[in-house]
Amino acid sequence: MKKYILMIVLCITQRALSQIDPKNIDIVRDSFGVPHIFAPTDAEVAYGLAWAHSEDDFKTIQQGYLAGNNQLSKSIGNAGLGADFIAQFIGSEALYEEYYEKKISSEYKRVLEGYKEGINRYVLTHPEEVLVENFFPITTKEMIRYAQLQLFISSKGDQWVQRIVNNSLKYEFKEEETPKGSNTFAFNSSKTEDGSTFLAINTHQPLDGPVSWYEAHLCSEEGTNILGALFAGSPNILIGANENLAWAHTVNQPDKTDVFALEMHPKEKLKYKVDDSYLTLELKKAKLQVRVLGIPIQIKKKFYHSIYGPALKNKSGIYAVRTPALFEIRALEQWWRMNKATNFTEFYNTLKMKALPGYNIGYADKNDTIFYISNGLIPKRAEGYNWSGVVPGNTTKTLWEETYDIEELPQVIQPKSGYVYNANHTPFRSSAENDNPNQELFDPSMGFETFDNNRSTRLKALIDQHNTVNYEEFKKIKYDHQYPIPYAFSWMNINHLDQLNSNKYPEIKLLIDRLQAWDRRAEANSLGAGTFAIFYNQLRPFYRSLPPPKIFSPSTLVQALRNTKEYMLKYFNTLDVRLGDYQKLVRGDKELPVFGLPDVITAMASIPYKEGKVKVVSGESYIELVHFTEEGPEIESVISYGSSDHPNSEHYNDQMEIYASFKTKKMTLNKEKIYANAKKIYNPK
Repeated sequence: MKKYILMIVLCITQRALSQIDPKNIDIVRDSFGVPHIFAPTDAEVAYGLAWAHSEDDFKTIQQGYLAGNNQLSKSIGNAGLGADFIAQFIGSEALYEEYYEKKISSEYKRVLEGYKEGINRYVLTHPEEVLVENFFPITTKEMIRYAQLQLFISSKGDQWVQRIVNNSLKYEFKEEETPKGSNTFAFNSSKTEDGSTFLAINTHQPLDGPVSWYEAHLCSEEGTNILGALFAGSPNILIGANENLAWAHTVNQPDKTDVFALEMHPKEKLKYKVDDSYLTLELKKAKLQVRVLGIPIQIKKKFYHSIYGPALKNKSGIYAVRTPALFEIRALEQWWRMNKATNFTEFYNTLKMKALPGYNIGYADKNDTIFYISNGLIPKRAEGYNWSGVVPGNTTKTLWEETYDIEELPQVIQPKSGYVYNANHTPFRSSAENDNPNQELFDPSMGFETFDNNRSTRLKALIDQHNTVNYEEFKKIKYDHQYPIPYAFSWMNINHLDQLNSNKYPEIKLLIDRLQAWDRRAEANSLGAGTFAIFYNQLRPFYRSLPPPKIFSPSTLVQALRNTKEYMLKYFNTLDVRLGDYQKLVRGDKELPVFGLPDVITAMASIPYKEGKVKVVSGESYIELVHFTEEGPEIESVISYGSSDHPNSEHYNDQMEIYASFKTKKMTLNKEKIYANAKKIYNPK
């Protein structure tokens, strides 16, 4: 009862303080339930987005905010402790207090306030959906803190923290030491038959959870009109297309995070050496809630703050973590400004904010411009250190302060070849040979990828086989699902498979012959793809114990194939298992056979499901294809399940069939068409 009385009081208070009238906001749902939000201002649009997304998936929004504000364990138990600790370890609260007023523009503050108000209003009208009492109402601080957690994780900071905690880092000081997963591709008029520009936004993300995509269209009278996708809790689009331009992100892996071994004083506690003096670590304690036999117990975990960054102690010493994401608060605002860019110059100038810690960007616009950049906040480091490992934290020589400017990163603008592409591979092969960035011009300590993979190899071959490409051929490239010959996995080599003499292994001859004759297409009805999918999963135990460079010997491949045969007979009672028999797209009571394998262009990753089957959980997620024509952008899209996370919603899984059959739905930015074809038009409360 107290909870509901408090909700009523908060509701009355918020109404009195509200700057937004929901009657100004239209949420227009199309036939697939995608929200198109129209309002006079960007702040009102943000309110409408918060409301619509909360209607569809308030649970995931909450869990994101809880994780960013060290309260996730209150919702999901001990599984949330890691996120709760890191949220405190990275100092996001102090970062907010120091920089929010100084660095976030007044225009974007209004957007954040609008989104916050929409979330809090939804809470007041749907108190039964609240996961953790007393967490709401949220403030802009909770929103920014969650964004900081995501950006720290995207910089691999959490992986270094885990390695410290697991005692897998060691460093010995010497007396002297001198300084030592997604696709995108774009074509312009040099490559297209009709002289227009194409962009493929082809993300590979989890299909559910805080980093799964949500599709929306945002339109204000302040210059916003963009259709794309965002993560739970984001007040604006993160990838998408407006009337003038479009962009995609893929994950990149330059070296953005460093770990420093602190040289501690031999006698004095918390003193660490830097150059010729000793500094004192600042002791901090993360507050955590652990459940023991279902009973919540409050504990504290020690960590420290050093001039290098937050630090942790393990059995071998104390290590500090430093990454630019710990010092930058404007990432969401940069994305919002990318939403509003009207041409390449505006878009590129927005990148100069240097607020996004990473992500490749593939870009195309109506003016025939295409662009690729391996974007990121990469430290300018001293020469002579092994920056890919642990570096000494006893000298200011390793204490970097600057990051590379946008112009100093690998990029391709308007290549003569007419195309750019990226599939999480090296940025130094992102177009035709003469258009590629020169690897020799970039400091090795930047840590850019140098490898190709199956997707990049296949994409390049498909693009190069066409002098020019029409839109249907562009779509065929996007939906290609075939491995190259030989296989080009960046993390292992299984090409001995093609050299196996099946006659030497009569008990698995059928499987060897099938894989060697397979056209390498990851189709749901393919026996070869089904055999490969099971075989790939049977390789996992061998992979873990295989030393780098992970080259599988013939004997290991043979044993994995024997295990594959055993698995097939155990669960399917036959060796004729098609990919769709084994691999399913599952949501609610709907189960569909589905295409895709790891590292084909239409990539899929799966986990055990039931009765020997697996279900896909990541890979092809949100797809948006953009064709800039003289009449404006033509857009089609699809998402793996549907727009709602509520099992009782008709949009819970209504896109599964078109997704599983390589189809899309037509979308538009045209307001009149959207209203004319609307399934539902309403105002938030």
